[in-house]
Amino acid sequence: MKFPCLVVDHDDTVVDSTATVHFPCFCEYMAKYHPHVHYTLEQYLRDNFDPGIVALFRDIVGMNDEEIKHEERYWNAYVQNHVPKAYEGMRELLWEQKKRGGKLCVVSHSYTHNILRDYRENGLPEPDMIFGWESPPEQRKPSTYPLLRIMDEFGPEPPQLLMLDDLKPGYDMAKACGVSFAAAGWSNDVPEIESFMRKNCDLYFKTVPELKKYLFE
Repeated sequence: MKFPCLVVDHDDTVVDSTATVHFPCFCEYMAKYHPHVHYTLEQYLRDNFDPGIVALFRDIVGMNDEEIKHEERYWNAYVQNHVPKAYEGMRELLWEQKKRGGKLCVVSHSYTHNILRDYRENGLPEPDMIFGWESPPEQRKPSTYPLLRIMDEFGPEPPQLLMLDDLKPGYDMAKACGVSFAAAGWSNDVPEIESFMRKNCDLYFKTVPELKKYLFE
């Protein structure tokens, strides 16, 4: 197999969650607590890509630290009752990775308990290691901490890992570690995001079957 260790993001990489869960939650929260803020899904995706969700709240919406913590609690409660679906073909891809003896790790900005719930509900194989939002801020991507821990735990060298993500923090983390990066291009059609990913990433895939074919055929 090309990559003995596959490291995947969760939201909008494995499961279709921004359009169906996170953006509706964001709109609901803004309507209640910041009614002057109005976003389209494309605007939300663009700002989530760069500068990122925390900067979106702090610098664009103008929330302070306590308000950000309140939004985080609201979001976490919302997520408990909304389970996103895995992208078509993702179940087969992840099981193939495990069936061939490969490792499967998750580095995400979602909580680990939500990631595990989504994997169970979608019939996905349990990951070998997960780094979620509950990690200290300095250990969340784009920090290199997750990839360094994965390499330390399982022994692969950087060329033996592939990082799969739809957003820039995963790209920045992989680049800093010398790990190959594949862009999950199936998650959106925002021109700025696709242009950046196609220009800068080692690999770009528009569909899950394209990635599966690259990995295993």
